[in-house]
Amino acid sequence: MRLHSSFLVIATMAATSAVAAPFTYVNDRFGTVCTFPDDVFTDRQPEPDNGDGQQWLSADGASLICSGILNVDDDTPKGFVAAEKASKEPGYKVTYSKAGKDWAALSGLKNGKIFYERRLFGKDGIIRTVWVDYPPTLKSKYDPLVGAIAGSLKGP
Repeated sequence: MRLHSSFLVIATMAATSAVAAPFTYVNDRFGTVCTFPDDVFTDRQPEPDNGDGQQWLSADGASLICSGILNVDDDTPKGFVAAEKASKEPGYKVTYSKAGKDWAALSGLKNGKIFYERRLFGKDGIIRTVWVDYPPTLKSKYDPLVGAIAGSLKGP
């Protein structure tokens, strides 16, 4: 029993040390903040000219976007979820959705990839978003990362 307990402690330490170092991105234009493992999402894409966010790619086909937009239509979390669930966009299907007072979360499939999107609807008129997508074959790798990444989304 003692040997088994020692093995569990060593295995836990090894797993903990293998956890990726977090990187925190702060968008200058909208103040959107996202934290994610930058040793997974290693390929930073050029920032768009409008400065609304940033995209990172992984070597195995996943991507992450952290961005903000002006809420020019006074969209609400429930309205956003309803519109996305009703979307007839080919290759797009929402399989999970939830909305709170000032946030919404969606998950599903888009163009053959699993996606997770979280939006914060700020009192400052900004919608802040984190989007992660990845091939279904990598579900066991990315599902554990998505919760922490989505939970890191915030604004000023």
